[in-house]
Amino acid sequence: MTRSPIIGITLDSEEPGGYSKLPWYALRKNYAQSIADAGGVPVLLPHHADLAQSYLDMIDGLVLTGGAFDVDPALFGAAERHPTVTLKAERTRFELAIVNGAVLRKLPILGICGGEQLLNVALGGTLIQHIPDEIQAALAHEQPNPRTEPGHTVTVAPDSLLSRIVGANTIAVNSAHHQAVKDAAPGCAVNATAEDGVVEGIELTGHPFCIGVQWHPEYHITPADTAMFDAFIEACRHAK
Repeated sequence: MTRSPIIGITLDSEEPGGYSKLPWYALRKNYAQSIADAGGVPVLLPHHADLAQSYLDMIDGLVLTGGAFDVDPALFGAAERHPTVTLKAERTRFELAIVNGAVLRKLPILGICGGEQLLNVALGGTLIQHIPDEIQAALAHEQPNPRTEPGHTVTVAPDSLLSRIVGANTIAVNSAHHQAVKDAAPGCAVNATAEDGVVEGIELTGHPFCIGVQWHPEYHITPADTAMFDAFIEACRHAK
């Protein structure tokens, strides 16, 4: 590929209020900046599930972003919904459609925070609905300090794709989530864990590049975060 790879980035969405009196999309600038800095061309994807295949025809890689939302527990077989769960049904419907299509096409995928959780559910896994209720002596996964600083460390699984990318056994990460992967999806391996046992990363084995991480590498807390974007864009250069 001689041109720079085109990277689709999913948007978050909000109801009327704040920025607009009508429903609006939102995305922090550092997602797109991280893609551009790594050599990709960021393109933002509105939530149209019926256009997922058209989007996939255009892009060379997919970033599933985080946001103020949770995946509907019914999608992974939960009988009840925790009271802290916030749904964005249209966003989830769109992201499931585009993830499934990207996996079939073997397009590189990077899931970030809620994007990792969505990726795991799309592939057949389950989630912890609220970490404080299910993990004893849990770390502060919704860290009180700024997101531009680390909140805790994660241990990277040896022999994983993530390990080869970051070149470290332990990395410091930021943390802004109340949910996490419970059962990794079939075909997925856990590639990072926190000290309290919470899953912090997954990857789809046999796929050129399909990684989800629970932290936010777009803040570039450590060189490992930058290495992830560099490796993602490099994979996208060879995607089609």
